[in-house]
Amino acid sequence: MSNLERISKEIENLQDEMVETLVELIKIPAISPDYGYEGEYDKAQKLLEIIKDWPFDRVEVYNAPDERAKNGVRPSILAYYYGEKGEESPRLWILTHIDVVPPGDLSKWTVTEPFKPVVKDGKVYGRGSEDNGQSLVASLYAVKAMMNLGIRPKRTVILAFVSDEETGSKYGVEWLMKEHPELFRKDDLVLVPDGGNEDGTFIEVAEKSILWLRVKVRGRQVHASMPDKGLNAHRVALDFAYHLDRVLHEKYGERDELFDPPESTFEPTMVKNPADSPNIAPGEHEVVFDCRILPRYSIDDILKDAERLAEEIKEKYRKEFNGKVLPEIEFEVLQRMDAPEPTDPNSEIVLLLKEAIRRLRGKEAKVGGIGGGTFAAYFRKLGIPAVVWATLDETAHQPNEYAWIKNMVNDAKVMAALALL
Repeated sequence: MSNLERISKEIENLQDEMVETLVELIKIPAISPDYGYEGEYDKAQKLLEIIKDWPFDRVEVYNAPDERAKNGVRPSILAYYYGEKGEESPRLWILTHIDVVPPGDLSKWTVTEPFKPVVKDGKVYGRGSEDNGQSLVASLYAVKAMMNLGIRPKRTVILAFVSDEETGSKYGVEWLMKEHPELFRKDDLVLVPDGGNEDGTFIEVAEKSILWLRVKVRGRQVHASMPDKGLNAHRVALDFAYHLDRVLHEKYGERDELFDPPESTFEPTMVKNPADSPNIAPGEHEVVFDCRILPRYSIDDILKDAERLAEEIKEKYRKEFNGKVLPEIEFEVLQRMDAPEPTDPNSEIVLLLKEAIRRLRGKEAKVGGIGGGTFAAYFRKLGIPAVVWATLDETAHQPNEYAWIKNMVNDAKVMAALALL
């Protein structure tokens, strides 16, 4: 029996422990202070408790300072299991994130409450089960199976459990790369198991640029029965948002079949205004656009188009109140990630992953691009080839989020194969 076969069998034997670990991690709501929560500290401590007696060669904790978070830090954990040549072995990173998104509308959670996980029909339900708990646990037990059997892989495995993926990575991967560049090598191989498809045959090698743009409109609040006495910021914002949506889709509408979906997307998402009564014409209004932009287009060009349109809209609704000209339209960039060069489809990490999938599943994987942002983009910016892959139903961010137990087990086998091949 080959080492891969022995490890695959051991992973299967560890299935119940894997489920138990996933359940324990889901119970802890590791949600960003951006959403009014405490961050990832408690979940990181739980993870350290789980692995404290495992024979990792090195475990390091890196605390990004954030005064809003519990104990003022956003922790990331790196756990090293050396390859057959010790510290001289080539290295494979497997990066997962410990933060999750807020639960959303609790009334839509019909299987269980978000942080009270249940195991049902071969699935584990709960917030963060699929995003990113399934892959986090799979990476852990890919390594534990090797540990249990006393097998050293060809490549040193670095398991990275990182904070702040869901709100831009300022306190996660981005912080690590800025403050600790010595951690990363140009010849590293990187797997980010945070996207994929239902049968695990899609390997992401490219991502779109990301722009989260908040538009703030200020008018003059007034009683709704006397709209001429003020300036309804809601009406101005609706007009602006409609025309911005139209301009962006028309001007930046080309397709690239490498990506799914193949076109740039511009989605109005969050809306806010202070009116708390039907008879108030509000003086403020905010709308946020989530833009996922094909790499051929410039984010700067899109921002310039938004600014030009804002000037047109301001002139259209122009009023003066006590010497102050309204409306005002301001922009705030909440997140920006300019798309890096794609990972070469013929790079070592892509070819290894294809071979692992072929051996373990008898299937041929395909490569492509996505609109979602992942850790992989940060490595590509450093010139380090990175791929995104997992076997997922894509229930992330949805009510009744779940992870298939079989996917968790089988993905762990593929991760182990990457270290061995």
